[in-house]
Amino acid sequence: MTTPAPASVEGLLLTADRLLDGELAAATTAGRHRGACLALRTALELRVEQVLDAATPGLSRTTGRAKLLLLHFVAPAGTARRAKALWSQLSLGCHYHLYELGPTYDQVRVWRAEAGGLVRELGN
Repeated sequence: MTTPAPASVEGLLLTADRLLDGELAAATTAGRHRGACLALRTALELRVEQVLDAATPGLSRTTGRAKLLLLHFVAPAGTARRAKALWSQLSLGCHYHLYELGPTYDQVRVWRAEAGGLVRELGN
């Protein structure tokens, strides 16, 4: 049995695009939107982890919320705030609740654009 290759930020962003474009047609519309949110959130988490690891190696066992707080020390304050806000929105978008409608296509497209921008900013 082979070990799966680790996910890449670019691969996760592409997966979100494919889900939004309907290329993975076996899923429902709501499922594709939630799946895209999960892929975007994971891409953002992965980029934040890469940035923090480059600045201070050994933080891999830190929680995701703590990493978002630590991001304020290695990235511009505005970028760190945007990352935390986007992470929160994506977290809400990828969880299913009976009492809420899922995220719309337009919402996820806006989040996709913001995620792409943050990934680029944090990658520099």
